[in-house]
Amino acid sequence: MPHPEKIFLSAEWRDLLMLNYEVDPAYLQKYIPSGTELDSFDGKTYVSLVGFRFCQTKFLGSIWIPFQTEFEEINLRFYVRRREGNEIRRGAVFIAEIVPKRAIAYTARWFYGENYVRRSMAHRIYSDVSKMQAEYSWRSGNEWGNLKAEATGAASLPTAGDLEQFITEHYWGYSRQPHGGTVEYHVSHVPWKVWNADAEFTGDTRALYGDELSHVLTEAPASAFIADGSPVSVFMGKRLD
Repeated sequence: MPHPEKIFLSAEWRDLLMLNYEVDPAYLQKYIPSGTELDSFDGKTYVSLVGFRFCQTKFLGSIWIPFQTEFEEINLRFYVRRREGNEIRRGAVFIAEIVPKRAIAYTARWFYGENYVRRSMAHRIYSDVSKMQAEYSWRSGNEWGNLKAEATGAASLPTAGDLEQFITEHYWGYSRQPHGGTVEYHVSHVPWKVWNADAEFTGDTRALYGDELSHVLTEAPASAFIADGSPVSVFMGKRLD
């Protein structure tokens, strides 16, 4: 019998602001972990700039770390898939992830080999019966990067086969390791409700993402939405080779 997965981290991911940009697949080739291939939607390749809140964070399923339970994250990610037997595992690869907690950044780099960096961060969330607003920022030197969005109406589950479902329902993570190989880990959560939103990003990301991807982020996103989020379990990773 297979061994049950062990939880590395449990938390709530809330108020996910997701700006999605069509990108030339050539820009992503150097980031693709071995054993995976680019995933696409309607023949188009996307990167997503995502801001969200970690809440009620626990390590190993039950350990609360003082002052490390509530914080923001902003990441740039793209989408891959991998065949495991008869199963197609669809996952995300993170080009860089920004958090305000030094211990969180160190832990993620140690266990998963992810490119986490620490920056001063801020967020603002506002919602009422007719409007939803979300804003996430990080500081780099004397400048701030900022992504923000506003939506009206009620949130709803994505329609099967649409872009919002493609973006939100990748339940695996893949990390290309500095010295070769790939780490795969499972991420479990229920489907999220979303608001389609008007959104924008401002800031200089060349130091984090390089010239090509930073140029992509200066364009208007192909789509943007806010997802309500849910409790999430991130399981221990395993090396694929």
